[in-house]
Amino acid sequence: MALKPNSADGRTRSSIQIFIVVGLCCFFYILGAWQRSGFGKGDSIALEMTKHGADCNIVPSLNFETHHAGEVGNVDESEKSKSFEPCGPRYVDYTPCQDQKRAMTFPRDNMIYRERHCPREEEKLHCLVPAPKGYVTPFPWPKSRDYVPYANAPYKALTVEKAIQNWIQYEGNVFRFPGGGTQFPQGADKYIDQLASVIPITNGTVRTALDTGCGVASWGAYLWSRNVIAMSFAPRDSHEAQVQFALERGVPAVIGVLGTIKMPYPSRAFDMAHCSRCLIPWGANDGMYLKEVDRVLRPGGYWVLSGPPINWRNNYKAWQRRKEELEEEQQKIEDTAKLLCWEKKHEKGEIAIWQKRVNDDSCRGRQDSQASFCKAGEANDVWYKKMDACITPYPDVNSPDEVAGGELKPFPERLYAVPPRIASGSVPGFSVETYQEDNHKWKKHVKAYKKINRLIDSGRYRNILDMNAGLGGFAAALDSPKLWVMNVMPTIAEKDTLGVIYERGLTGIYHDWCEAFSTYPRTYDLIHAYGLFSLYKDKCNLEDILLEMDRILRPEGAVIFRDEVDVLIKVKKIAAGMRWDTKMVDHEDGPLVPEKVLVAVKQYWVVGGNTTSMQ
Repeated sequence: MALKPNSADGRTRSSIQIFIVVGLCCFFYILGAWQRSGFGKGDSIALEMTKHGADCNIVPSLNFETHHAGEVGNVDESEKSKSFEPCGPRYVDYTPCQDQKRAMTFPRDNMIYRERHCPREEEKLHCLVPAPKGYVTPFPWPKSRDYVPYANAPYKALTVEKAIQNWIQYEGNVFRFPGGGTQFPQGADKYIDQLASVIPITNGTVRTALDTGCGVASWGAYLWSRNVIAMSFAPRDSHEAQVQFALERGVPAVIGVLGTIKMPYPSRAFDMAHCSRCLIPWGANDGMYLKEVDRVLRPGGYWVLSGPPINWRNNYKAWQRRKEELEEEQQKIEDTAKLLCWEKKHEKGEIAIWQKRVNDDSCRGRQDSQASFCKAGEANDVWYKKMDACITPYPDVNSPDEVAGGELKPFPERLYAVPPRIASGSVPGFSVETYQEDNHKWKKHVKAYKKINRLIDSGRYRNILDMNAGLGGFAAALDSPKLWVMNVMPTIAEKDTLGVIYERGLTGIYHDWCEAFSTYPRTYDLIHAYGLFSLYKDKCNLEDILLEMDRILRPEGAVIFRDEVDVLIKVKKIAAGMRWDTKMVDHEDGPLVPEKVLVAVKQYWVVGGNTTSMQ
């Protein structure tokens, strides 16, 4: 029953809102002290409160529930919440769609067995994936670039297998990442300096990068200081925990492989793509993998290949491969690059760099060749779609010098400049005005989030996931060197705006949340879900989505849900059985707005251990 809008009630409502904000700020302040301790033990709270001299009072009986009295659907609040039990210890690093046992039942041709193979409905786990014993909150960036707590990913195989290549070293209770790599023995910084002598990495022209077969992602880790954000991927294979180490370091990464399925990225997404001895057979299958790189590479973008077969004449003995085989492999790469109309800009030592032309007018010769072109309009239709050995056509241009698809501003100006896909009207339903309105809305939302949770942009949250990213407004408003956002475009979304997100200099991926995400457990520090459960309420089980969120959320990580109140009540009820603490907050415009914010914090617990809760 709604409150009558008299002045007394108005004052009461204002007081309640003030208490909600103050109470939640204190809640997260104490939580921050707890999390920063790295122990996940409640007995450190009193010590931290004394040390920092917090001046807020926590009222145990404060009602954090929303005071909006709108429609809530047919939800029986009195019904006891379902309780979810922990999964067994063997599921500590469970990756549902890249499960090792299931993978081995698929063909090995073209890496099919390393692609996504998700469990059937009856095979899905309905339990909470535990953290390993001793798990601690990762070090803040930039320390996390170089150090990862051993307990968080206790796998030493790479320290032995890659010992002479300086990938990773084990030192006491931490792993240290010296920044080395197979192709950059002097370190990633020196290697990037070599690339920067050819590629404009330092002036904002190159902002988004793709690292194929990334190892522990040192290339992406060291690009960060140069304001370049790299999407790194590698299969879950015999090099145990590659992507897991990357994410523990705070580097954007997913489990992935170049096999038979298109990469889950839009066309014209990346300013630069990179392979450092990534063992991908670039010349095979009629150059199919290079053509897929061409699809996601922006006109004028760069492709870097270091290692075999580059400089095969001098290295074939060290690589223990026949020189005839390496010569043939490089020739196939050169032929495909020519067909794609890439210009070779550099080859020195074991590094070769090509640049994609800015439009098709500068490459008219290939029109008369035997090249096969993909169908127009299918460049972004990638989810579980077979990779073709066809060439993705450029967008049309009006002059030989025009950049196909539109020229981009250097970063960071690119972040709020009008993206070419918006300016050209190529995304139906979005105009320059609606784009600018969206930016204004998300600046306001993020400002409110920071009042609720003061840990945002404090360095506590490094890896952030936006499950329904829209135009990327949330990530843009959060932009900070302390964090990065994985912007997810649900495959069932009415509008595909992931290309716009990349044009802003942000990074992201396509995904269907009815399935598990291509990542390890405990990947993200903070998850944002705007309208996600309204989008999926008739598509799949909301319980499955929440369990997946729990799998990929770190212990003591936070979730921000923004949705209609009736949807959030259902979410809150499921979350009550998941070892999450939750609080409902009114929309920043007041309690009469039916859209609400639900904040959740995952409790700290490990294999065989007890939970700790703030309540």
